[in-house]
Amino acid sequence: MTRRARWMAGAVAALAAVLGTAGWIARPLPAEFARPAPVPALAIQDRGGMLLRATRSPDGSRGGWTGMDEVDPRLVQAFLAAEDHRFFAHPGVDARAVGRAMRDNLRGRRRAGASTLTMQTVRLLRPLPRSWGGKARQAVWALRLDAHLEKRAILEQYLNRVPLGQAAVGVSAASSLYFGASARELSLGQAALLAGIARAPSRDNPLVSPERARARRNVVLQRMRTLGYATADEVARAREEPVLPVGRAAPFLAPHFTTRVLQMAEAEGRPLDGAWRTSLDAELQALLEAEVRHTVRALADRGARQAAAVVLDNETGEVLAWVGSPDFWEASAGQVDMVVSPRQPGSALKPFLYALAFDRGHTAATVLPDVPRSFSTSLGPYKPQNYDRRFRGPVRMREALASSYNVPAVELAARLGVDPVLRTLHRAGFASLSRSASHYGLGLALGNGDVTLLELANGYRAFARGGEWTPWRWRPAAPGEPGTVRERVVSARAAALVLDVLSDAEARTPGFGVETPFDFPFPAAAKTGTSRHFTDNWAVGVTQGFTVAVWVGNFSGRPMEGVSGVTGAGPLLYRAVLATASRYAPGALPTPEEAGLVPVRVCRLSGLRATPGCVSKVEWFIPGTGPARADDWERGGRVALPAEYAEWAAGQRGRLGVMASLGGDEPFRILAPRDGDRYEVPVGVDARYATVALHAAGGPGPVRWFVDGRELPRERWRLEPGPHTIRAIAPSGDWDEVRVVVEGR
Repeated sequence: MTRRARWMAGAVAALAAVLGTAGWIARPLPAEFARPAPVPALAIQDRGGMLLRATRSPDGSRGGWTGMDEVDPRLVQAFLAAEDHRFFAHPGVDARAVGRAMRDNLRGRRRAGASTLTMQTVRLLRPLPRSWGGKARQAVWALRLDAHLEKRAILEQYLNRVPLGQAAVGVSAASSLYFGASARELSLGQAALLAGIARAPSRDNPLVSPERARARRNVVLQRMRTLGYATADEVARAREEPVLPVGRAAPFLAPHFTTRVLQMAEAEGRPLDGAWRTSLDAELQALLEAEVRHTVRALADRGARQAAAVVLDNETGEVLAWVGSPDFWEASAGQVDMVVSPRQPGSALKPFLYALAFDRGHTAATVLPDVPRSFSTSLGPYKPQNYDRRFRGPVRMREALASSYNVPAVELAARLGVDPVLRTLHRAGFASLSRSASHYGLGLALGNGDVTLLELANGYRAFARGGEWTPWRWRPAAPGEPGTVRERVVSARAAALVLDVLSDAEARTPGFGVETPFDFPFPAAAKTGTSRHFTDNWAVGVTQGFTVAVWVGNFSGRPMEGVSGVTGAGPLLYRAVLATASRYAPGALPTPEEAGLVPVRVCRLSGLRATPGCVSKVEWFIPGTGPARADDWERGGRVALPAEYAEWAAGQRGRLGVMASLGGDEPFRILAPRDGDRYEVPVGVDARYATVALHAAGGPGPVRWFVDGRELPRERWRLEPGPHTIRAIAPSGDWDEVRVVVEGR
């Protein structure tokens, strides 16, 4: 075929294609393109069927079809400014925009595409592949739509079908969801915000990110000003509007939880319609929301403004309650969800370190040095400090974990290696710890890596499951659903030993005092964490049936005023655990004996096998790890410590009870408090927690203590304003007496 013939054949084919396309465009539209259609309706329910959230109200007012006469003109202008300001000038496809997009693509620039509102309406009516071929078909459909429908009719189809985040379809649903208003009564700022959501509804809606929603709104406002839809003064006032109205009634329950559910469902491509039964307990949710609000009110004078809580069922991993902030509708930061926002957990990660150590042959009786120590790191010397800036010399691992001493934890991490510790945390589900072991260093033992409250709760849940981790769930398992992923974190015996230590009130006393918020009326293990500078308080409680994790702090990272895990998050944990126990049986944690551990009597000081010459206690051991060596630290009333404690011991002579016999022949006397000491009850601290330790030269075990003639059950005394006489009586009958004064608040 000659070149001329080929050219003629190509021209004929092109003409035929144009005529065929024109004929196809001229054909009547399918009926669904021109008429109102039912809008998908989604109902999210709690575990008992109570409605938590819906995209349509029973009368259809939210999410129903809205005619153009019922839409505020400013809302239409906002969408035109944001998406297609030449909508009324082009035939469905904007040739100018197509040309700009092609030019920028050839130059390697990134900019908004050439999709018109008509093309977007086609995509909503008839989804097509996001390819060049799909775009071409979409453009032809847009020409056909524009040829048969008036511009207002196309806008009506678009505004009623556009997804605007959180399962809200159309401007009516979105106006009701975000502003509690109809589409005809929106402000300029609200109209611009809805138009700004359309490009990335799951990311830019104000219930997920108020900051991104505000930024997109301001972009749309600027475009409206440029196009003459709004004056400079109107735009300036609109920029000052809150992203969400302040103080309005919430249109749904458990807002952080349902928002997260929708995010996950959208990411999975799940259709946002029908009735979804979740695992949440709406009544328990209401109880915990009230406790979170109470906590921030009680701690307001200590600089704590936010709190959060989550409850998981240990057997299934189902979420029973999820409170991300005290007030979801608070204008500045209410939508921040601290259940899934990573922050530093402080000491709350220590149980995973100790569980690993138990599996590596260490025991609850293993003695760790709590002495001034410098560790060499890639960043230079690292000198950890305990919370109270004190050092306690030789400390058994039971007491070190229960009282949450920092220096022994860092020592243990150095012995085990940071890499194994990080791998253990990864097996426990802490995906937020995404950096390398060298990045965290030994500080990982003290929680220097960011984790989420949900990760923490689900990680602790593994202890109650015999050391096995499974994912958490937002809905009950369906019949026939495949089994969940399982990960062995630590052995069942190590897990049981950790729970036993964390439920040991006696081992907790040296660090936290006699009375703490963790004395539950049923078996429960508890642990706190406080990040550096008091910016975050954490507390976790584990029963056999459920796990509760709480957080107290400030979203801004502003430090609180001396609020620790015991005084901040601790009371919230106590009330949250009791609230959960009122609806779900806490059950009984496995006893060490049930877990296969064996009892051995050891010396309290050395952790070695007990002899008649030492104060002893029964400790539990994983079989094969009990101490074979008899104690040789205490002989004839004298203590001989290993050399690593020499410098520390020299500074303790005559000041700590069990160490007082280092000199050998000192008479029995009270070492602490000193005669004439004055105390002041700390401001803002519950009187139950304001205590001092009592020490005498004969050791704390057999000594009897009296305050103002009344015998004490333990070696800690609760501060009470006034002058007091404290007497200690040794088993031999020797006694000593001091007088102290306590000043009131």
